[in-house]
Amino acid sequence: MPHLPDVVLWSVPAFVLLTVVEMVSYRLHPDEDAAGYEAKDAATSVGMGLGSLVFDALWKIPIVAIYAAVYELTPLRVPVLWWTLLLMLLAQDFFYYWSHRGHHVIRILWACHVVHHSSKKFNLTTALRQPWTTWTVWPFYVPMVALGVHPAAIAFTSGANLVYQFWVHTERVGKLPRPFEFVLNTPSHHRVHHASQGGYLDRNFGGILIIWDRMFGSFVAETEQPVYGLTKNIETHNPLRVATHEYVAIARDVRAADSWSERAGRVFRGPGWQPAGRRAAEPAAARQAASVEEPVT
Repeated sequence: MPHLPDVVLWSVPAFVLLTVVEMVSYRLHPDEDAAGYEAKDAATSVGMGLGSLVFDALWKIPIVAIYAAVYELTPLRVPVLWWTLLLMLLAQDFFYYWSHRGHHVIRILWACHVVHHSSKKFNLTTALRQPWTTWTVWPFYVPMVALGVHPAAIAFTSGANLVYQFWVHTERVGKLPRPFEFVLNTPSHHRVHHASQGGYLDRNFGGILIIWDRMFGSFVAETEQPVYGLTKNIETHNPLRVATHEYVAIARDVRAADSWSERAGRVFRGPGWQPAGRRAAEPAAARQAASVEEPVT
């Protein structure tokens, strides 16, 4: 297995430089229609990103052990060549789409991913607002390992996908020429993904490519100005609250449940799911943060 670089680590200087450039651009050319920057929000996003590096290192221990076991059990082997890496990146992006989609429609997975959507701003620091509980992601890539892809190659392609997505978290880039918008995930597409309007919710899950959304019916083009954040924002800059608030809400709802079927629904169904007879189903626009606690600043 040839050595593959840590593309995320190597990209950190570019992350810092581009963030500074974006900040300066807002200072020199303010945009009243853009969400822009707010100091506490940006600091929270950076703090969540730094915390994710620590927790990801801990989660990697059992995850790598599972991947290694599956890799040893399969007789298949995919060589690491320049062209197979491209195919691996395509496969990883495909499975990323389903992982991302799953993390929006299954509440226990949403409890992890909600962190990334908890900012009411949309700028390059938002890309750094990463969860501390990424143990929910690894099962989606087991098929790649079972097909003979080395775990190190999955780490490399996942890192490349993450690096690509950094630049799409901005309002300073408008729509690109149509061929790029048709194939790639772009800032325009990702602004839709982070918006809280009903027509934009649970759309545009692609990482590098937007073609998966076009193929599987989850694509929506940017038309109206996005409103970022959750449908019921948590209004806190406390990193621990940002990281755990939905898990706390799930635990509260499970304790208050009247039956085991309701308990299962509170964990494994959609974030806004309500049992029949409890009350009318909430509108789609209210589903993302249906069980968020009262805000604590």
